[in-house]
Amino acid sequence: MVPGIASTDGGDEPGPVDGPIATQLRKGVLEYCVLALLRDGPRYGVELLQELGRHPMLATSQGTIYPLLSRLRRAGLADTFLRDSASGPSRRYYTLTEAGESALAEFTALWPAFRATIDHVLAPGEHP
Repeated sequence: MVPGIASTDGGDEPGPVDGPIATQLRKGVLEYCVLALLRDGPRYGVELLQELGRHPMLATSQGTIYPLLSRLRRAGLADTFLRDSASGPSRRYYTLTEAGESALAEFTALWPAFRATIDHVLAPGEHP
């Protein structure tokens, strides 16, 4: 078992991750994962939480997602609008702005090289 990764079924598949290392990794990429979800269309906070929760490494809480969404809005990477809901009060939906699309494109372009570099450094053996 890897420290910081809890297996929920006794197998090799990681379960919900709550350790400090996983938390730090998640903090580094969560903003861009949310931008990627918004690229697919407008979403409200609980919907984003549910989608992130489908991936144990990205599962987070309302106490994390709503401040993150506020930061994205203040930074001009996301915008909001209200839409009536059939099951209660109006919902605040978040959309990707042009600046958000640019930030996501930059992250997407850099990610493969970043991941490959980390994989190389973590691999046992010589590191010239």
